[in-house]
Amino acid sequence: MSNGIFKVPTAVNEPILSYAPGSPERVRLEKKLKELKKTTIEIPLIIGGKEVQTGNLERCHIPHDHHHDLGVFHQAGEKEIDMAVKAAAEAWKKWSEMPWEDRAAIFKRMAVLLSGPYRELLNAATMLGQSKSVFQAEIDSACELIDFFNFNADYMCQIYKDQPPYNTKETWNRLEYRALEGFIFAVTPFNFTSIAGNLPTSPALMGNTVLWKPASSAVYSAYFLMKLFKEAGLPDGVINFIPGKGSVVGRLVMENENLAGIHFTGSTAVFQSMWKTVGNNIANYKTYPRIVGETGGKDFIFAHASADPDELITAMVRGAFEYQGQKCSAASRAYIPESLWNTIKDKYVETVKSIPMGDPTDLKNFMGAVIDEAAFKNITKYIDLARESREAEFVTGGNYDDFKGWFIEPTTILTTNPKFITMEEEIFGPVITLYIYKDDAYEETLKLCDETSPYALTGAVFGKDRFAIRQAEKLLRHAAGNFYINDKPTGAVVGQQPFGGSRASGTNDKAGSPMNLMRWVSMRAIKENFLPPKDYRYPHMD
Repeated sequence: MSNGIFKVPTAVNEPILSYAPGSPERVRLEKKLKELKKTTIEIPLIIGGKEVQTGNLERCHIPHDHHHDLGVFHQAGEKEIDMAVKAAAEAWKKWSEMPWEDRAAIFKRMAVLLSGPYRELLNAATMLGQSKSVFQAEIDSACELIDFFNFNADYMCQIYKDQPPYNTKETWNRLEYRALEGFIFAVTPFNFTSIAGNLPTSPALMGNTVLWKPASSAVYSAYFLMKLFKEAGLPDGVINFIPGKGSVVGRLVMENENLAGIHFTGSTAVFQSMWKTVGNNIANYKTYPRIVGETGGKDFIFAHASADPDELITAMVRGAFEYQGQKCSAASRAYIPESLWNTIKDKYVETVKSIPMGDPTDLKNFMGAVIDEAAFKNITKYIDLARESREAEFVTGGNYDDFKGWFIEPTTILTTNPKFITMEEEIFGPVITLYIYKDDAYEETLKLCDETSPYALTGAVFGKDRFAIRQAEKLLRHAAGNFYINDKPTGAVVGQQPFGGSRASGTNDKAGSPMNLMRWVSMRAIKENFLPPKDYRYPHMD
């Protein structure tokens, strides 16, 4: 038994590699891209450390070349869910009691492996399977996930160090942070490999065991994450990999009496459905499940007349069109004063038209394709609605093509109606809608921004006038869980901007902070009395 009071190496943010022509990282990445593209793989379930094949197969395709399959994956059913629950319960016996420093060491090793030998593998898999540019893959599947592993280990220590400050000379009070009884159900989205890696591992770090259902459109990169976990020394059964249809996997998992928590990122509608399922089954669970979710967004950029034109244009383009707008934090609506719009319109249009779009393995491209056919149809539905409306016109884009890949032009809609459908509803694609307001209507338009959408994830305000910034920060206080001043509303960094929103955007448990990890422990207060009384009578009874 170790008897030291250990200190985890201090976490620092992982540097972003440039992938400039001729750089070593570019050479390694291009080699890995070619290797993966010419290979097809068969992805099994992984339950209790063992590969499980069900024969119920689904494709892993390339979004920007949807006739090209990277492989197939097996889908879980009732039998496999039961196996996974049992495997998690068996692993929990030892894992929940493993000393924290041993758990920390495994996750620190994950960070080192990902920063080195796994970097080009995860980046290449994310570029191919999720159609990310090299920069978007690097900041996601490499840097952000490395940061999650390192900073979460730091946060775990902060939590464990938090002890009762008061004792008497006869007593010693202390807190124990126990793993939850049961398993955690991690449901991860397609758009961030870092989220796919963090949602199952953050509860696992705190001593829990996990059933992990990745998005079907991102099983490819998720499978390589499982290989990373294994090589880092994560014991069998701590994270069980169960891809499959949400309607099948979700129902079976959430009806199980051993469900102790849900860690979710995805759509608001799905999360609300899951919450209802938990409510309907609440009397059947052995413990009340912890429910943590980050859901939709209708993120805004709000410009004051004093905003710098070039800074605003750059934020709009990057915020709306990086990774094809498929970020829950992507800028999807913008409020711009009339005087400023007259100044920036031509340059904005010129800038958007210059965006290179195509196969992200050509590193010159800024944009790729949207993830799949369902996303393509949903996004283009909104574009078609705008085309048919008298309240909207296209400033840029409006075209799309699905012959080879699911490509949609970077589209900017200008509307005269601040409550137009594309100002209110989440689209999750490369579409931003602009509302131009009178310069003297700044305050009332701020209130309009706050009231227009049910979401409250991210938002940004641009301006040089500090009184205007202060006013926006006040009136939009509850409109965004991550609020940016003179910066785009995307790109939260672990250790710098803990991420999450409220209202219809989630429970705001802030991934990348101790607050999130606190959701995966159950405290036990321990009082030790060094001088117990030996008589029940109190002095007033004399």
